[in-house]
Amino acid sequence: MSFGDLLLVAVLAVPVLGALAVAATPGDRVARVVGTVAAGLTLVAAVALVGGRSGYSTDDTAGAVRPWHSVDLPWVPGLDLRFHLGVDGISWPLVVLTALLTLLCCGYSLWQVPGGGSGRALVALLLVVEVGILGTFLALDLVLFFLFFEVVLLPMYAIIVGWGGDGTDPAALHARRRAGRKFALYTLFGSVLLLVGVYVVVAAAGTADVVALTGGTDLSRNTQLAAFTLLALAFAVKSPLWPLHSWLPDAHTQAPTVGSVLLAGVLLKMGTYGLIRVAVGVAPEGARWAAPVLGVLAVAAILVGSLVCLAQTELKRLIAYSSVGHMGFVLLGVATLTATGIQAALIGNVAHGIITGLLFFLAGAIKDRAHSGALTKLAGLRETAPRLSGLLAFAAVASLGLPGLAGFWGEAFAVVAAVEAGGALWTTLAVLAAVGGALTAAYLLRLLRRVTHGPPSPAVATLRPGLAGAELAAWTPLVLLVLAVGLAPTLVLGVAEAPVEALLGVLR
Repeated sequence: MSFGDLLLVAVLAVPVLGALAVAATPGDRVARVVGTVAAGLTLVAAVALVGGRSGYSTDDTAGAVRPWHSVDLPWVPGLDLRFHLGVDGISWPLVVLTALLTLLCCGYSLWQVPGGGSGRALVALLLVVEVGILGTFLALDLVLFFLFFEVVLLPMYAIIVGWGGDGTDPAALHARRRAGRKFALYTLFGSVLLLVGVYVVVAAAGTADVVALTGGTDLSRNTQLAAFTLLALAFAVKSPLWPLHSWLPDAHTQAPTVGSVLLAGVLLKMGTYGLIRVAVGVAPEGARWAAPVLGVLAVAAILVGSLVCLAQTELKRLIAYSSVGHMGFVLLGVATLTATGIQAALIGNVAHGIITGLLFFLAGAIKDRAHSGALTKLAGLRETAPRLSGLLAFAAVASLGLPGLAGFWGEAFAVVAAVEAGGALWTTLAVLAAVGGALTAAYLLRLLRRVTHGPPSPAVATLRPGLAGAELAAWTPLVLLVLAVGLAPTLVLGVAEAPVEALLGVLR
């Protein structure tokens, strides 16, 4: 086993051991420190995976999935199941993003623990969520992929119900329990579809190995159509794709700040990653057949998400609905089944995770200070807290796709990919998506006008102007990444170019 393979195992093993260590540590503060150290070591291992990667072969028989590092060990020999992990340029940026956001959330918990439970339990749950998300991005066995996909459900439900909400009164408790149940039920619905889809593929092909399955050569057309329909619906729930998105605003509104950051930053990416890696890769004929429908639903998500945001009056809820629109651009890129579209989806995934993670950190800070998320009560923020106001403006203009910042590339090139796909349908979808982009700018500029401008409202007038050290430590890496990815998109696109070409080779 090479050093890279050991790093691959460490990326999953360190947060597992960290969660166990946190649970076994008696002191709450010390336990949170232990968890933060474990998250930091996981990030180091995740970043190091890029080193020592092997070059991509030009041999067409090499397969569409060619991981830099892989671990393939017997797991359940009687069922021919294997513990098969691997990382390539499609999964690695999301692995690093997951590790980074988990570290920032654990570090943030050193400064502030939301009411409702102990900080030690919260950090342990964050690490368990990290294991599930990382495992989903690294799994190269469909059964293993499904199991990691499910690991996230219960700890995220516990985070929403245990530490979410705006108080301890019965109404607040009912609201967060309702949001948690809605999240769990929708996710379970998607999980059932995913399980059936995995069974259809494995039963027909006789293997669960993603490397062998990519290209769909062992699956009939009808099997691919059925499998893609089941898998795409399952991933649409997690992404979420309109009209299966209604769990998201409630979950975001009720979740604590760190829960919202992980939920928007990386948990949604499990759906879009699964759509690219599993649904498109394993059932390419099904992807070609369903592409126009996916494109229409993606543009519907962009427009509906933007229009709903224009009517929102609560800060976190507005940011949550904005995710529906932004993920619509990601899904539009995937639906085109072109290199430009898939690349746009990948960089859109990463950019959305960075920007929306920053937005939820800022929204949590504003809500904690003003004790309200209502836009009508947050006027005049730049007068009393100019630094916080400036960071909110920076994150908002990044989210609306300002050139030079991370949000620009995914949305712009998703539209370009739709135009390149050609035909009346895709050209129409490109135009409507561009209109959705304009609406995105409209609701974000409306947000800034209502929150940062005008005379300070009573809730804002008493805000402390400074920023805590822990806040700066959590937000600075995200600000720098928004600039870095915006100015040098090759940080994401460079590592993804070869695996995307290899994947698309099976679609031609």
